[in-house]
Amino acid sequence: MHLKKICIVGASGKLGKYMVQHALDRGYEVACVCRHKSVGKLDEFRNQINILPGDTDDREVIKKAVSGCDGVLTVLVPWGVRQYSSGTAQAVLDFAEPDARLIFSCGWHITRDGKDRYSWQLRTLVAVFGALGKLFRLVEISDQEEACRRVFNSQKRWTVVRGSDLEEGASQGLPLWSRHVGDPVLASNLTRRTDFALFMVEALANEDLVHEAPAIVGCQTESALAQAPTS
Repeated sequence: MHLKKICIVGASGKLGKYMVQHALDRGYEVACVCRHKSVGKLDEFRNQINILPGDTDDREVIKKAVSGCDGVLTVLVPWGVRQYSSGTAQAVLDFAEPDARLIFSCGWHITRDGKDRYSWQLRTLVAVFGALGKLFRLVEISDQEEACRRVFNSQKRWTVVRGSDLEEGASQGLPLWSRHVGDPVLASNLTRRTDFALFMVEALANEDLVHEAPAIVGCQTESALAQAPTS
């Protein structure tokens, strides 16, 4: 499938801005959705992209943004306690073109089939962060889980990219992926943020990732290199 125009939902964040750059590098026409107060964060791309200001769960904004797009990249953020993630995901699912490639981002804590094996540290972090976030009305981890459930149940051409811990730095190349957290290749639990964005953009044209929920890790991490085939 040859893609020409894509939409990036949540383009003004760190991950989103990297996706914008990778998409432009590949010659895509790019439409971006971001909150009104964050439009200035995209100034470096202003003459290269079409910006549609608005909340990412605003159905009218999403409907306009994804119209005519061959692919949609969506950052599922759990901000607030008003079902922001699930509202964003549902709007994209409802209004994206029938054959569009839909790529969503989330963390390792999301599981598709219940076969992921999580460390006690990660389980504790998610539980504590989720409880405190909801208490102070800052984040709603359970809603990100609901958003992904809706995606998994959709017949659209989706991929859910599950990211490890992230760090800044120059690109190391396309991350490796596995279907389940706990697989040896993922043990290092670290990916460059720019490479997470790279995986998202590359997934647009990767038919093998349709209806997959890849968990990724940096290709130069210790666990990734340990799993590399020897000549």
